[in-house]
Amino acid sequence: MSTVSSTAPPSSSRQWVPSGKSAFEKTPVSIFETAATGSLYVAHEIASLIRKRNEQGQPTVLGLATGSTPIQVYAELVRLHKEVDVSFEHVITFNLDEYYPMKPESVQSYVHFMNEMLFDHVNIKPENIHIPDGTLQLSELQEHCDHYEQLIVEAGGIDIQILGIGRTGHIGFNEPGSTKESTTRLIALDKITMLDAASAFNGYEHVPRRAITMGVSTILHARRIFLMAWGEGKAPIMKTIVEGDPTTQYPGTFVQHHSNCEVILDKSASAELTRIKTPWQTGIVEWTPYLIKRAVLWLSQTVNKPILKLTEEDYRQHGMNDILLEIETAYNINIQVFNEIQHTITGWPGGKPNADDTHRPERQTPYPKQSLVFSPHPDNDVISMGGTLLRLVEHGHEVHIAYQTSGNLGVNDDDVMRWLDTMSDFQDAFKVNTDTSNSMMKEVREFLASKKAGEPDIPVVREIKTLLRQGESRAACRYIGISLDQVHFLQMPFYETGEKRKKPISKEDVDRIKTTLNKVKPHQVFAAGDLSDPHGTHQLCLQAIKQAIQELHDEEWMKDCYFWLYRGAWQEWSIEDIDMAVPLSPDETDQKRRAIFKHQSQKDRPMFPGTDSREFWQRAEERNKRTAEIYNQIGLAEYEAIEGFVRWRDVLSTS
Repeated sequence: MSTVSSTAPPSSSRQWVPSGKSAFEKTPVSIFETAATGSLYVAHEIASLIRKRNEQGQPTVLGLATGSTPIQVYAELVRLHKEVDVSFEHVITFNLDEYYPMKPESVQSYVHFMNEMLFDHVNIKPENIHIPDGTLQLSELQEHCDHYEQLIVEAGGIDIQILGIGRTGHIGFNEPGSTKESTTRLIALDKITMLDAASAFNGYEHVPRRAITMGVSTILHARRIFLMAWGEGKAPIMKTIVEGDPTTQYPGTFVQHHSNCEVILDKSASAELTRIKTPWQTGIVEWTPYLIKRAVLWLSQTVNKPILKLTEEDYRQHGMNDILLEIETAYNINIQVFNEIQHTITGWPGGKPNADDTHRPERQTPYPKQSLVFSPHPDNDVISMGGTLLRLVEHGHEVHIAYQTSGNLGVNDDDVMRWLDTMSDFQDAFKVNTDTSNSMMKEVREFLASKKAGEPDIPVVREIKTLLRQGESRAACRYIGISLDQVHFLQMPFYETGEKRKKPISKEDVDRIKTTLNKVKPHQVFAAGDLSDPHGTHQLCLQAIKQAIQELHDEEWMKDCYFWLYRGAWQEWSIEDIDMAVPLSPDETDQKRRAIFKHQSQKDRPMFPGTDSREFWQRAEERNKRTAEIYNQIGLAEYEAIEGFVRWRDVLSTS
């Protein structure tokens, strides 16, 4: 039994309160440092109600959601049940939705999800669990939906409803067009919602076209609502949900009508809110150097003028008059910010030897450097910083690449079949047939022929997919000029579930990072800070790197190591956050593209959430060019493309 004696959230879940006001927000919003701390807050609010109701001899009725958003909430509820004796014996649950048609034993079903994440680990009574039935005939659905509504009423109504939010603004599966009066029903899924789910079903074509969902009215009848959102990918829709007008176009906006709804965001998901993005529009703020830089960049792009051409009138007309009172003139502010941005640009990402590095992002010594690049998947390195890799190699630095996961989930079954065909032809041509290999290939062919949508691969198929991605990674490294003895395949265990959902980071995961760091003893480390990855792999990879670095903080080599974060597949750094901007020429941009093309299994399969059908290289290239365009628009030099990096200064912090 744990020594924890109450359900009060630990101090680490303390709310992060940014400067500025919430006047633009039409429903209460709480912003937390991380998704983990926000999840702890929600879990402890739920647990507190359960314990109170248990003491009163009354049931607790919960409305539950699925998807990645509530996973940490459920994990904490399980911990509280096991370690603090929070009993679920009198808890009644109603899930928001279920795909239709859907068998409960399918790995994509919400029955499977809830059992795996919560129900199998607490003492809830099976008869108290309610999830829409995706196996019914169409003719039976209306009666089923009406009965679902009646069951909620008979249970006394929902005490706490937890919600995630889709990028279409849906809550539950209430897609655009859903009204405030809607109740539990069958609904056709929006194309964006289906594309978001495509990777879980191994392709858009396998995603069910319909779902059963509680209605907006059903949700709004809950006594208390927590709407949670994590990550930058949710930031634009959360601005709409919180600051926009209620509309059927974005059904999530109807939570504004609820008298006891609290929106729970992490810092990333709050990024587009007015009080976060442009706090000077909400009232008086404290003008820190960073906020001044952000405000000036925003002003430059808003009025479409280079920084050095901004006038005092521009500042006054856009709510920034108080900057002039503090720094006196627009000219002084413009010069200050212009110089700061200009100093981020360097063609020497490893530092320029024998040069004054006072205003350079990387120091000139030691030279050459040991550079270690961590790549979550076997292609993030070239997608996100391929041009920088070319520069580091060209300048004589010893570049190591550490591929953290196998990436086997990203390989199509057709690529495995192509590999089998090649192996068969090879065996026939060189007369090297063996009983073992023939048996293995037969097993693989039979499995793939009968494989169901979303079914996890058997070990031998996962191994083949791993080998395919390793071969592609070596090809890309050879093209860039990186020696293959400087390529490390870590195959971190957390990833090897065979499913999109991953295991938590373990000691073994961290130890593999530590071993690599101690082997290379780098002077600079590059890691993926692309935390909008919808499957969570990038976040877990970064978490493992941070933990490893913290455990190695006393090592001698750590005293002379810089840590850099790159982005690639999902988001780009904002200009105000970039500490090092590496410009690329047209030829280097072409070389980067060719390096990405070495990852043939990833071609023609974008699998991005949303409607963007472009491939990884196209999206990355467009962002690199867009970054260069912004530097040009604000009055700096014109480049073909720019790769941006943020200095990871708080890597040793415990927050």
